[in-house]
Amino acid sequence: MVEEAFDTLEEKIAYRFQDDMLLRQALTHSSYANEMKINRYGDYERLEFLGDAVLEFVSSDFLYRQREETAEGDLTKLRASMVCEPALAYCAREFGLERYILLGKGEEGTGGRNRDSIVSDVMEALIGAIYLDGGIEKASAFIKRFILSDLENKQLFYDAKTILQELVQQRGEGPLRYWTVREEGPDHDKIFEVEAYVGEKKVGRGSGHSKKAAQQQAAYQALLTMREG
Repeated sequence: MVEEAFDTLEEKIAYRFQDDMLLRQALTHSSYANEMKINRYGDYERLEFLGDAVLEFVSSDFLYRQREETAEGDLTKLRASMVCEPALAYCAREFGLERYILLGKGEEGTGGRNRDSIVSDVMEALIGAIYLDGGIEKASAFIKRFILSDLENKQLFYDAKTILQELVQQRGEGPLRYWTVREEGPDHDKIFEVEAYVGEKKVGRGSGHSKKAAQQQAAYQALLTMREG
């Protein structure tokens, strides 16, 4: 069953591993490795370390070549927004990476599958695994497809709360506030719904597994609405 799931993931990312154990290791959380006593596979932490370095190199090279007029400080900020924990988790969820992570029962029961920290770590581990299995060209192709694509829209999403705050201040339209209008589900797997208001006007609505994620989504929707207006 696990092997079939891995096959599906490989189809989604358009990369077939020569060494299946690398893929398994990239998806294995320490809680699962300890619970199943499969130390011969290991968990993803070493691959995450490697993938982080590969991601930083590829994204730096990409931005240097694509943004010729951008100053060093702005390039650093842009790279940081693209490879931060929420951003990587967002990119990983676009192809459902969280569904393939091997978690121990305890970590599963406390909502680990929905935690940005775990999903982003696995994303970096997957990059490290692809690099070891197929080299820098394959790793670079994966990064460009799933992380560096549609940069303008992704940056708008990543920095939505900051951009919206600055826009509201520029327009002098009143204070920006976020209201949690609903939350449901068990403590380890809650869904929050948040509305963004400028003064008394509702400008956006979002949902997420944390209030912060829901606020980010609400801010993003507000920015898209303002763009259209």
